[in-house]
Amino acid sequence: MIRFILLDIEGTTTDIHFVHQVLFPYSAKRLSAYINEHANMPSVQEALQSVQQTVQAEESKALNQAEVIEVLLRWIQQDRKHTALKQLQGLIWKEGFEQLHYQGHVYDDVPKALQNWKRKGIGLGIYSSGSVQAQKLLFAHSVAGNLTPMFGHYFDTQVGAKQEVASYQNIAAQLNLPPIEVLFLSDIEAELDAARLAGLQVIQIVREGTKPSPRHQHAPDLLAIEQHTEIPFAGF
Repeated sequence: MIRFILLDIEGTTTDIHFVHQVLFPYSAKRLSAYINEHANMPSVQEALQSVQQTVQAEESKALNQAEVIEVLLRWIQQDRKHTALKQLQGLIWKEGFEQLHYQGHVYDDVPKALQNWKRKGIGLGIYSSGSVQAQKLLFAHSVAGNLTPMFGHYFDTQVGAKQEVASYQNIAAQLNLPPIEVLFLSDIEAELDAARLAGLQVIQIVREGTKPSPRHQHAPDLLAIEQHTEIPFAGF
């Protein structure tokens, strides 16, 4: 019986093009100025030090602030899932959302599905490589309004990488639920593989452009999950 639904963002609740064509370019454009303007902020200092430590460990190089910015810009192009980069992007995106430079994209089916599940007593959470702060910003400033009241939990790479089995074990432990009672929704086959190995139930969301996995059940959107799968949900 499913008592909690864990959702990916890119390709699941949100068009991946919004992230890669709006948010990533915005963070790249603002990164240098933002760091220079906020270099004394503890959160910014922490992120810069983390980048320096990573490069020192990987390349045996010591970096100054300008060189750290160059590394971060390269990581944005590579979409590297580094916690420090995601932390800085979240801070920059906060600025963009609050100044109404853009709104967070969500597919049309998402608000209604979330409301349906919430009304039936199913817990809801997000797991994304983007920081928890960035996740909350996207849903707080979405084109459908503030959706953050729908979610009780947010997880990012602090619990582990999305293609690692231990990450999903950590999430289930934090939820204090047996893994079998948690359903993970994502468009990425390798993430679904890891979640299933951790004992979660999984469904692949196959929107336009997503390649269906031969190893997992599919649904074309969130509203279709109950019709396209055989997984029992609490309250149904």
